[in-house]
Amino acid sequence: MTLKDLATELGVSTATISNAFNRPDQLSPLLRDRILSEAKRLGYNGPDAKARSLRTGRSSIVAVILAESLTYSLNDAVASEFLSGVAEVLDAHGHTLLLLPGRGHASQPPGSANIADGFIVYGLMPNNKLLSELPSQRPLVSVDFDIEGSPTVHIDDQDASYHIAQHALKTRPERPAVINLRLTKEHCNGRVTAAHTMLPNSSTISRARLAGFHAALTEHGFDADQIPLWNIEENVFDVCSPVITEILDLPTNQRPDLLLCMSDRIALTALTLAEQRGIHVPGELRITGFDGIAEGQYRAPRLTTVRQDSAGKGRVAAKMILGRIPKTQQLLKTELLLGDTCP
Repeated sequence: MTLKDLATELGVSTATISNAFNRPDQLSPLLRDRILSEAKRLGYNGPDAKARSLRTGRSSIVAVILAESLTYSLNDAVASEFLSGVAEVLDAHGHTLLLLPGRGHASQPPGSANIADGFIVYGLMPNNKLLSELPSQRPLVSVDFDIEGSPTVHIDDQDASYHIAQHALKTRPERPAVINLRLTKEHCNGRVTAAHTMLPNSSTISRARLAGFHAALTEHGFDADQIPLWNIEENVFDVCSPVITEILDLPTNQRPDLLLCMSDRIALTALTLAEQRGIHVPGELRITGFDGIAEGQYRAPRLTTVRQDSAGKGRVAAKMILGRIPKTQQLLKTELLLGDTCP
């Protein structure tokens, strides 16, 4: 059954059939319902999407290229919130979302990205191979890092981490420490030492957040270079846990009494493991996070953190790709959430 066959069967034009599927506002509800009902009965599923794409040069597909694997991204609260923001805009404007992982992309069918009308690149890619293969004539927006010549969506990571550290340091700690995420070129799931090489500022938001922590510490009379620094390779409990365990199991007179954590997942892992050890939060240990995920705000003690609007990032990026707002550099605001872990 083809579009032409269905038009003949119903005694209407092919344009009327096409409008029933693609431009419902052009038909009366009664006529459209009749066409769709008969199409279903006769086994016609609508105009061929491949043919329409070849004719118009557009697929109505927007690809989000993820720095991490699909499994990690869909399980991560921040990434999934971002994707929900993208999907909200695409749904409203009749577009489809295609997810492509930046890690392990060799398993993707060759040229699978080429069907997309535009690309949102979320997070720094582990390598530039996938980016270099994207069609250069199609729009691209990067989120949380910069691609030369392309619009970006960011928050001011350094300013946000500076302000939460300033809040935490109002009550002067004896032994502050910082726990960052993916800060070193070498694999490091533990204490950062002089033997490790820091990733450049352009490569990771971790450097910007660390700079904010260090600026606040310096203003409060600490030597930032002497503040203990730990690195975590992946923002999940099982990877965070060994590092936090190492910190919390230090002798009491060496154990930090303030942890400035780069993510809520790190902070929540520290909170859970501290509770298991009977370490009182915030009496013996104060903790701050970064992200503002729901889990940190719905448990007790409630997490003190920075909230970034991850869904808002997704909405802004999607609107840029669809041409709904200008393709410019966007810097979104953050909010300090004062909870119980660092009053």
